[in-house]
Amino acid sequence: MNAAPILSLSGIGFAYAPDRPPALRDVSLDVPAGARVAILGPNGGGKTTLLHVLLGLLPPAVGTLLVDGKPPAAYSRRGLSRLIGLVPQNEHIPFDFTLLDYVLLGRAPYLGPLELPGAADLDVAREALDAVGLRSQRHRPVTALSGGERQLGMIARALAQAPRILLLDEPTSHLDLANRQAVQRVLDKLARQGVTVVFSTHDPHLAAGMADRAVLLRAGRLLADGPLADVFTPERLSAAYGIAVQVVSCGHRRLVVP
Repeated sequence: MNAAPILSLSGIGFAYAPDRPPALRDVSLDVPAGARVAILGPNGGGKTTLLHVLLGLLPPAVGTLLVDGKPPAAYSRRGLSRLIGLVPQNEHIPFDFTLLDYVLLGRAPYLGPLELPGAADLDVAREALDAVGLRSQRHRPVTALSGGERQLGMIARALAQAPRILLLDEPTSHLDLANRQAVQRVLDKLARQGVTVVFSTHDPHLAAGMADRAVLLRAGRLLADGPLADVFTPERLSAAYGIAVQVVSCGHRRLVVP
């Protein structure tokens, strides 16, 4: 018997305002525990909205969401933060944190009111910086980092949170090829450890390299979801992107060619 999904959506709909078109329309899908799932589709397709619904930041207008078998409202904010971490595309950082202090923010769900991080929290933060290759930058102000380094720092902060589910919004948007590979290695390691990884991207090549399952969205509608081999077909990708494409095998990878 298959285990219950760690994320389950049924008939989810969401609109940012009553007079605006729905950003999500009747989305139903299950995410198995430990999967690496790419939410894939063109810009404006609803990918970021879906991530924020999964995180509990946006309550759906209709439908139900279960996180590890329970609705988000059944968790305290601290409990949900221990379960789910988010890496946004961009984050405004109002204070001149060092990178280490910024990554330590990920330990907040494990600290009491006014409690300072302890030695164990520092060890977790340093390990997170090691994982993304930034330990040598730990004393630099976050504001002095390059765009790619800040992106990796956001991933390290989420890793310090030690979530069972990690959500990432366009996680490689500011990264060069070497750092993209570093992120892929981190996500592969997390999946081996049983962490469920869900990331959005408009790039099918990135999805093919980093995911074992895919969700196709267009205009807020779910076109397909399932194992990568089932979703990555010319017909389904052409429908998602609105152009004719071919899918070409190159070794163990799939390349999408207009």
